[in-house]
Order: sequence, then C-alpha cells, then structure tokens
Amino acid sequence: MIRLLTLPAGFILDLLMGDPRWLYHPVCLIGNLISILEKGIRKVFPKTDKGERAGGILEVVLVCFITFFIPYVVIHLFYKWNFWLGFALETFWCGQLLATKSLKVESMKVYDRLKNGTIEEARYAVSMIVGRDTQALSEIGVTKAAVETVAENSSDGIIAPMLYMAIGGIPLMFLYKGINTMDSMLGYKNDKYLYFGRCAARLDDVANYIPARISGWLMALSTVFVGMDTKNAVKIYRRDRRNHASPNSAQTEAAMAGALDVQLAGNAYYFGKLYEKPTIGDPIRPVEIEDIPRANKLLYATCIVGAILFFGLSVLLKTVL
Repeated sequence: MIRLLTLPAGFILDLLMGDPRWLYHPVCLIGNLISILEKGIRKVFPKTDKGERAGGILEVVLVCFITFFIPYVVIHLFYKWNFWLGFALETFWCGQLLATKSLKVESMKVYDRLKNGTIEEARYAVSMIVGRDTQALSEIGVTKAAVETVAENSSDGIIAPMLYMAIGGIPLMFLYKGINTMDSMLGYKNDKYLYFGRCAARLDDVANYIPARISGWLMALSTVFVGMDTKNAVKIYRRDRRNHASPNSAQTEAAMAGALDVQLAGNAYYFGKLYEKPTIGDPIRPVEIEDIPRANKLLYATCIVGAILFFGLSVLLKTVL
C-alpha cells in the first residue's frame, strides 16, 4: 500500500521540480527509439502504401513492447534490491513523466513576452509549444494558441499519464508516453506519414479516448475551486467537445473556453496551408493576455483534483484486486 504513494509523491515532485534542462528526459529516449526503429523499418519494408502501413504497425508493436517491458524489468529489480530504492525511482519517473510545471513555465514565457517583450518574441515563445505557424499571429492569436495548448496538454501531458499510473504503475505510464510520443512524431497526414503513421495515430486516439473525457469533466468541475464560470464550462463542454478533427483534442479546450467565457480554436495555418476549423466556445468577452495565467490556474486545479481522484482509484483497485 505504501507503494501507491508514488503517484501523489511524483505529482508533488513534478510541481516542485518540473523538467530541468540539465536532466535528460525519458521522452527523449523514447523519441530516439522511435526514430531509430523508423529508419531501420523503412529500409526493410517496400515503399508502397501496403508496405508502409505494415511497417508502421511493426513500429507500434516494437515501441509499445519496449516502453512497457524495460521499465517493468528495471522497477522490478530496484524493488527486489531495496524497497525504498524502488519507491524512489518510481516516484522520480512519475515526476518526470508528468508535465504540470513545465506546461505552466513554457506558457508563462509567452505571457511574459506579450507583457514585457515584442510580438516577435511572443510568437517565437509560443512556437516552442504549438504545431501551427506562428509568424503572422496577432497578440490575440498568440494568446489563444497558448491557452489552447495549456488546455489540450492538461489531458495528454498530465491527466492521462496519472490515470495509467493509477491503473498499472510506471510500466503502463511509460507505455502511454510511448504511444503519445509516436503520435506526435509519426501521426501526420502528409506524404511521408499518411500510411506509416496511421496505426500510431489511431492507437493514440484510443489511448486518449477515456482520459480526454475525464479531463474535460475534471476541468469543468474544477472551475468551482478557482471561481470561474462553472455553468458555462459545463455548457460549452457538452456542446463543443467534438469541434475538432481529433476525437479527443476539443474535450479540454471546450471546458477551458467555457470556463474563461471566451471563444477558442478556429482557422489556423500549418506548414503554410490554411486549415478551416470550427470555433469552440462563445465570445462572451474578448480574449486577453491575462487569460494565460487564468488558464494555468485552472490547469493546476484540474491536476490537483485529478491526482486526488486517481490516488483514490489506485487504492480502490489495490483493495479490490
């Protein structure tokens, strides 16, 4: 039962430490693994639609096996040598695989440049955390991009990993990060990855389906603790949570838009091409720079409630099973 404390302890560690630049991150190792496997697989499989699809499936199988099996073996050995050594490693890895503080830090860099710098500096800061083109974004466009990133990443960067940690410990948490990293690296609908990355993208949709919906409801309900518009958050979440090409991305964006009483999303440029996207939320008031710290305030409330909920879930599962 003491081992279950690794989840809340890891969450607290994340809040305190974040992701120091001097500390090599496990996701970087996963990213290197994905790149190495991709290069090798592409050399073996034929460059046809069917061949690339098969190669992509093999990539997914290998990455999933490695990202689950290696942490499973390592953590098992550490606990076998010394319980507290295993506890320390599991807590440390949990803290590393959560992104609460780093998400706040990176988004607040955008806020700082909007307040104290130039629009060019703000565009550069937001380009570090979003995938869209930022060169022509206005002050409002930069602000919206930062707020949307905080909302979307609250699910796949924090709530989803915590859920999988509660269910299956560090190995399942690592497996989820492997799936999520594959999607971010391979899940593009361009000539290079249309077939090779299809399996990775679909698996990420499946892995995030339940966590994204839990995240949306947690965010809407957490408005109670930070004095935001709970009624509108629930309303917009229920109405606009499907206003995205991805089945999961609009879940938390809808809750965030409703909580802030603003309108998010809409058309955006990616790699020089305009993508027409529906809006999320109602423009009850205009978006303003202060919405970035407000979004982070709601982020922290959501993650704290989530950590408490998932710790309770892990205790329940341990008791029942």
